[in-house]
Amino acid sequence: MFKFNISEKSGKTFHLESEAEQIIGKNLKDKIEGKIVSPDLEGYEFEINGMSDKAGLTAIESVEGIGLKRILLTYGKAMHRRSRREGKKKRSNFTPNGLRLRKTVRGKIVSPEIVQINLKVIKEGKKKLVDIFPEQNKAKESSSPQPVSAEVAVQ
Repeated sequence: MFKFNISEKSGKTFHLESEAEQIIGKNLKDKIEGKIVSPDLEGYEFEINGMSDKAGLTAIESVEGIGLKRILLTYGKAMHRRSRREGKKKRSNFTPNGLRLRKTVRGKIVSPEIVQINLKVIKEGKKKLVDIFPEQNKAKESSSPQPVSAEVAVQ
């Protein structure tokens, strides 16, 4: 079971869970047809932009295979936090120059250990994604914060 995040050029992202067994063996940056992901996405073409496994380890394009590997990374993909050795230095947007840490990442090939796959729309199908996933549009509109009554705020 894969969790797909499908992003449009407008920035809107749609979420889908699917058992797409044909996607196993594909690489990062490969193009796939929409009907592989779901029959509703007939005519769409996607590019695999990123993926992560159940532990949250990201796949990196420079790592071959499906296994885990420890590589030396600078700030960017798969390395976002500062190191603990910074001490009491100023924290606002502080990124030490030349800081590299060894991190565990996953290879670029889709395997059964992968849980989440990020897709980018390259070619649109006949139906728009908004029409295919109507329940995801309504969830955003109804989740607006409700005004708090004065009685509740006083207590």
